[in-house]
Amino acid sequence: MRQFFTVSEIASAMGVSNQAASKVATSAGWRHQDGKARKRDGRGGGWEYHLSLLPKAAQANLMMVHGAPANSNTDTAQEARSKLWADYERLSKGRKAACENRLNVVAQVASLIGGGLSETAAITMAAEMHDVSPRAIRDWRGRIAGHERQDWLAALADQYQSASSFSECDPRAWAALKSDFLRPERPAFSACYRRMKDAAPEQGWSPIPAERALRRRLKAEVPKAVQIAAREKRDQVKNLYPAQRRDRSMLHAMEAVNMDGHKFDVFVMLPGQDKPTRVILLALQDLYSGKMVAWRLSPSENKDTVRLVIGDMVSRYGIPDKFLLDNGRAFASKWITGGAPNRYRFKIRDEDPRGLLTTLGTEIIWATPYSGQSKPIERAFRDLAENIAKHPFCAGAYTGNTPDAKPENYASRGIPFAAFSAHVDRMIAEHNARPGRNGGNANGRSFDDTFSASMQDPATLVRWPTENQRALWLLAAERVRTAKGSGHIEIFGNRYWSRELNAVSGDRVTVRFDPDNLHLPIRVYDASDNLICEADCISDTGFFDTAAARDHASKRNQLTKAVRESARLHAELSPDALAEIYGSEKSAPEPKPEPPKFKRIANGGIRAEPEAKANWDEQSEEAFSRAMRMLEKNVIEFPSNGEKPGR
Repeated sequence: MRQFFTVSEIASAMGVSNQAASKVATSAGWRHQDGKARKRDGRGGGWEYHLSLLPKAAQANLMMVHGAPANSNTDTAQEARSKLWADYERLSKGRKAACENRLNVVAQVASLIGGGLSETAAITMAAEMHDVSPRAIRDWRGRIAGHERQDWLAALADQYQSASSFSECDPRAWAALKSDFLRPERPAFSACYRRMKDAAPEQGWSPIPAERALRRRLKAEVPKAVQIAAREKRDQVKNLYPAQRRDRSMLHAMEAVNMDGHKFDVFVMLPGQDKPTRVILLALQDLYSGKMVAWRLSPSENKDTVRLVIGDMVSRYGIPDKFLLDNGRAFASKWITGGAPNRYRFKIRDEDPRGLLTTLGTEIIWATPYSGQSKPIERAFRDLAENIAKHPFCAGAYTGNTPDAKPENYASRGIPFAAFSAHVDRMIAEHNARPGRNGGNANGRSFDDTFSASMQDPATLVRWPTENQRALWLLAAERVRTAKGSGHIEIFGNRYWSRELNAVSGDRVTVRFDPDNLHLPIRVYDASDNLICEADCISDTGFFDTAAARDHASKRNQLTKAVRESARLHAELSPDALAEIYGSEKSAPEPKPEPPKFKRIANGGIRAEPEAKANWDEQSEEAFSRAMRMLEKNVIEFPSNGEKPGR
C-alpha cells in the first residue's frame, strides 16, 4: 500500500488548492525531514511526502481514496510485523537496550509535538536533553513512520546484513571448505580455510573472502546441531533432544526389575591367581523403589552368575512380571532367555531349551543398546562406584575411571576377593537403607522403606516360586540327544542314565545340571518342560577292574530281569489263549465261485475241443516219422574245424 503522496493528492485530501498545499509543505520543512520526503520518479518529477506528515483527517481521506497503508490489519502487514519483532528478538541485550533509549527519545518528541511545538523545535529540545544529534532523531522518526505505537520499539532496531548477503565466494570453494570442516576428525576451521585457499589458484576458485567472513557464514548457514552430528559422537547428537522421564508411580514392588553389570575400578586378587584383576558386579534393581534386590561379584559377565543372581532375587522376593534386560551376551544367552520370540542375539533354533526367565513366565523387555538412560540401574551404579571404589578401604587398589586419571598410589595393593565381596555387601546395604531419597517413589524415604511399604500393600501381588521351580536357576539347561538303545546322556565327558530314558532313546531332551557339581544327578525334561526323570552319573571303570565288571553285570541282569517281569505282567494272556480266541482250530471256509460281472467270448486257439486235439496228435506223429526217415537217407556231417558244413 502507498505511503508517499504528491502535492496534488494531499491538496485533494485536505480540501485546499495545490498552491496552498505546497506552501504548507515549504513552511513546515517537509523536504528537510529524512525519510519523509523524496523526489518523485516518472514523468513530471516533483516531490512526494510521507503520510505521517499530514493531519489525521487528511490521512483518513487518503486511506479511503488510495487504500489502507502498510500498517493496516492485513495478512501481508501481519507477516511484516511478525518479521519485525522476530528480528528484534534476535538482537543482543545491549542492542535491545539501545532500542529502548531511542524509543524514549522519539516518544518525547511526539509528546512535545502534541503539546504545540513544531517538529524542528521538538527535535532540537530532545537532542539537547538526551545528548544526541538532531539528525539521528530524524532518522529514528523515519524508521517508525507508518508503524503503530506498539511496534516502535522493534522498528527502531538497526538492520544488519543478512546471511543471504554475505561476501561472494566461489560455490566450489565454499563446498570444499564445508566438506573439510564437517568431518569426524574435527579439523580446525583455520586449517580448513588455509587448505582451501592454497588449492584455489590451481582449481580456479574465485573470489575467496576473508577467513572471518566465511566463519560467520558457516555459523549462519550450518546449524549447530548439524555441526555436532558431523563432528561429534553419536551420544552428543542424542543430547540435543531432552531425555525421556518415565513415571514409575503406577508400578508396585517386584512388578518390574532391571539388570546390568558394572566393572569396578578396583584391583582384586582372585583365589589361585598371582596378578590382580577388576571384577564385575551383576546386580538387579527393583524399578518401583530403586532398591538393589540381588547382586553377585564375578571375574566376568557370564550366564552362570546371571542365573544365580536371578535365583537369589526369586528366592528372596518372588518372581517379577517384567524384566528390563541388557542385550549383552550373558543376558541374551539361551540359558536365560531361550524361547523368547524377540531375542536379538545368537541364532534362534526351535530345539533351543527354554531359558530361565521364559520358563518362569516373565516378560522380557530389551533395553536400547548404548543407551544408559534406558536402564535406571546405571544411575545407581554411578553412586556405588563413588562409594565403593573410592572408599578408604580400597586405598591403593583404586585404578581410576580413565587411563589418565590414575592416582599416585596406583596398583600399590590388591584386595582379596572375599574381603572385597564383604565390602560390596556392606556398601549396597547402606545404599538401600540411606534415608532422604527423592528419586522415583521414595519421597524422602530410603529404598528399603519404599520397597517394604509396597510389599505390605494388599494391592501388591507377587508370584512365589515352588520347590520344583527352584531347580530352574540352580541348574543350567542344555538341549542334547539321548543315545540310541539305552537312552543314556553324555555331557562334559560324563554319562548319565535312568530307566525312564529308554522311552526317549534317540530323542532330544533338555537337561538341567549344576555346572559346579557335575557328579550330582541331572534332571531331564521333554520338549514341553515336563520332568522325565533324574539321571545318575555313571562313572567309568578300569579296564581290568573285575569287581566293577561284576557290579555292572549284576545291575544289567537286574534290569533285564525287571524288564522281562514287567513284560510278563503286561502280557496277561498266553499264546494258546490268544490262539483259541482268534479261532486257530476252526476250519477254513471253502471259497465260493463268483463269476465276473462282465465276460469275454473265448477264441478257438485258446480252447480246443478234445477230438480235434486227438486228430492233431496223430498227424503230428506221422509228420515226425516221415522227417526221421529223410534224415537217415541224407546224413549231414558237421566239420570239427569250424568250417561251414557242406552237402
